[in-house]
Amino acid sequence: MLRVLVVDESAERAGEICAALALAGHQVAATLANPLELGRKVDEVRPDLILIHTESPTRDTLEHLAEMNRAFPRPVILFSKDEAGETIRDALRAGVSAYVVDGLTPSRIEPVMRVAMARFEEYQALRKERDDASRKLAERVTVERAKGILMKVRGFDEEAAYHALRKAAMERGRKIAEVAQELIDSASLLL
Repeated sequence: MLRVLVVDESAERAGEICAALALAGHQVAATLANPLELGRKVDEVRPDLILIHTESPTRDTLEHLAEMNRAFPRPVILFSKDEAGETIRDALRAGVSAYVVDGLTPSRIEPVMRVAMARFEEYQALRKERDDASRKLAERVTVERAKGILMKVRGFDEEAAYHALRKAAMERGRKIAEVAQELIDSASLLL
């Protein structure tokens, strides 16, 4: 059972969506008529998924989606009649997991939700992988800079500089990158 936030300007259509979600065994966390309140409402109700129905997503809507996606990433399904390629690309860049053109029927909601969830999870895994790789690269650069300082100031060769950093990290119970950053910070004060 997923908690779903429904966004639709039409109260009647929102009611139909809510009924279809309930029939599929999901809970409607809240409904919104105005997507500009999305960030506040997502923070308030913490839904598992966001379902938006609109004729065409406005630039403001997409900007609010992008902000919400940075602060509280959630799978977003956007049903729209706008089939313009640029609009679809903008929506995907804003964090929409599934953009469905002209096809909001109760029978389609559940399969589209499954696709959106799968795509969102895959995207989050790729994002984590990218962040981990960036962090490791930054740590490696920091260690290399610290080794360079030790090589210059103490006359160590590369292996001895790395060994000194590693030994200091082990003695302090810290990561080698943290000790390397401390050395860089200290050296910037002294040199």
